[in-house]
Amino acid sequence: MSEEVASEQFKGKRILIVDDDPDITESLRALFCETGAEIETAADGSAAVQLASSVDPDLVVLDAMLPKMSGFLVLEKLKKGGRRGSRPYIIMITGNQGRRHQAFAESRGVDVYLNKPFRMERLMESAGKLLASA
Repeated sequence: MSEEVASEQFKGKRILIVDDDPDITESLRALFCETGAEIETAADGSAAVQLASSVDPDLVVLDAMLPKMSGFLVLEKLKKGGRRGSRPYIIMITGNQGRRHQAFAESRGVDVYLNKPFRMERLMESAGKLLASA
């Protein structure tokens, strides 16, 4: 893929990054900024829900463990009853290796579930597949 094509890959798409670790947030912001997407960030679950209602993101990259409201509650509010495969697409990222958490997230409509640490290429590939269908 040429650099020009890569820089326009998500042009016109809105991505909300939700993580309470500023280093992760900035890394993800830098990664997605190169794609031409409009980027918003939130550091806690309550702010994420509020921001999502005003910016209507195409994709949410969501940490599972957040202050004020867990990522699982954010997922429930944004997916409204487990509608997997519908906007906003949600990629949940977590350091929790438990299968029960993944099963719970999937029952609530998460589109992709990635365990930390993950390769940025895998995140971008997942985002690309989801946004291509948007």
